[in-house]
Amino acid sequence: MTSTARIVDTFLDFYRERGHALVRDATLITPDGDPVLFTSAGMHPLTPYLEGRPHPLGRRLAGLQRCLRTTDLDEVGDDTHLTVFQMLGSWSLGDYPGEVSLRWGYELLRDGFGVPPERLHVTVFDGDENSLRTWEQLGVPAEILGEADNWWSNGATGPCGPDSEIFVWTGEGPPTGTPSSDRRWVEVWNHVMMRYRSSDSGGTEPLGQSSVDTGMGLERMAMVLQGCRSVFDIDVFEPWTRVVPDRVVADHLRSSVVVVGDGVHPSNTGRGYVLRRLVRRVLTRLWRDDPKRSLGDLPIDPIGATVEQFRLRVDPEYVRDVLVYEERRFGALLRRGRPLVERLLARGPLTEEDLHYLHDTHGIPRDLVEEVFAGEPA
Repeated sequence: MTSTARIVDTFLDFYRERGHALVRDATLITPDGDPVLFTSAGMHPLTPYLEGRPHPLGRRLAGLQRCLRTTDLDEVGDDTHLTVFQMLGSWSLGDYPGEVSLRWGYELLRDGFGVPPERLHVTVFDGDENSLRTWEQLGVPAEILGEADNWWSNGATGPCGPDSEIFVWTGEGPPTGTPSSDRRWVEVWNHVMMRYRSSDSGGTEPLGQSSVDTGMGLERMAMVLQGCRSVFDIDVFEPWTRVVPDRVVADHLRSSVVVVGDGVHPSNTGRGYVLRRLVRRVLTRLWRDDPKRSLGDLPIDPIGATVEQFRLRVDPEYVRDVLVYEERRFGALLRRGRPLVERLLARGPLTEEDLHYLHDTHGIPRDLVEEVFAGEPA
């Protein structure tokens, strides 16, 4: 079995041999003034350099970056989505073109990771003839899709461009269908041709330099190479799934460890509120099965394994203390809030006025009412 650590080494060694300098991973915490709360893509810390600023390490870069996407919260628990994940990336800052990046990507998958070429399929932006021609020359089937599927941007403004996504067949037997028609094709790598910048007006303008940004989801790649049915079955999740069989609970606890490790504490706003919601979702699921369960009973081993994997400079015991303290606050809020909500529900469905009253007068947020008390008997 190819370990997750080995996948990282193989990827970084491949690009180092091709003249790429290795960049250190950045914290999840974005700089002041960034409209995004957390680093959500491997290229996020490199945005100024993709827009043209010279990078001190040169024009060819590679690295491993931890990311968090709140947009995927409702999808977490399926076979491929995680809240916090790691992204392997390579970047050409105005150096080699996209066609070179695609050819190297194919070479790494085939020779470095041993993925059989017949298990590969790609999608290409309609109009990106260079990428389409490259895949045809390599003999990889390509599906042509539009802007909704193969145009990448990291928000309303900033670098953007057409992309080519690489999928690996994970089903039994010979591959069938295409990535858009069969979910057994799992996306593992995206190559973005960063040629434009989206503006506040909603339009796009050419960048001063044409760059290439690639991102490979480490956990998904491990799922493929380790022959697992989901990302929750890979080696780095084993410390969690051994003690927490529920996928969502395992994901949210692991994510909470990383967020706390990057210096965030639970609060009612911003990053702290994201962490608070993660912990509350964990507790809500745990207490539905057994109200006596406590995060204080969580073994330190999975916390320590995650701290080590994400290279966090934090004591695992401290992380558990933060989670337990938040558990106590949440328990007190539930004890105070449940009779209030039940009194209102006895009169009928909750109204907007009721939700405002609960929040403004008693500090009980809307999402707590909707997620925890919804469906409970009055």
